[in-house]
Amino acid sequence: MLLARVIGTVVASAKSERVEGLKMLIIQPLDVDGHASSGYVVAFDAVGAGEGEVVLYASGSSARQTPTTDGRPADATIFAIVDTWDIGGDVKYDKSAE
Repeated sequence: MLLARVIGTVVASAKSERVEGLKMLIIQPLDVDGHASSGYVVAFDAVGAGEGEVVLYASGSSARQTPTTDGRPADATIFAIVDTWDIGGDVKYDKSAE
């Protein structure tokens, strides 16, 4: 499981039939303090995430373990929208504070 922030969307009119109907989002991985790391990932969205939200995503074979992506060619899938996280009692992120 990895943390990321949704920063955009991808639209592809020509794609494999196996991914028809799947929403693709551009996400930027975050470190445990909420700072953006380098690089970007395009992930299928299994939970209805939107731009600006912090999410949890899985990559590799784990990305194909949601009902949305089962049996599909997924390498990264968003499977949760984060409400809060803390480390040792120090709140690093709170969705309601944004």
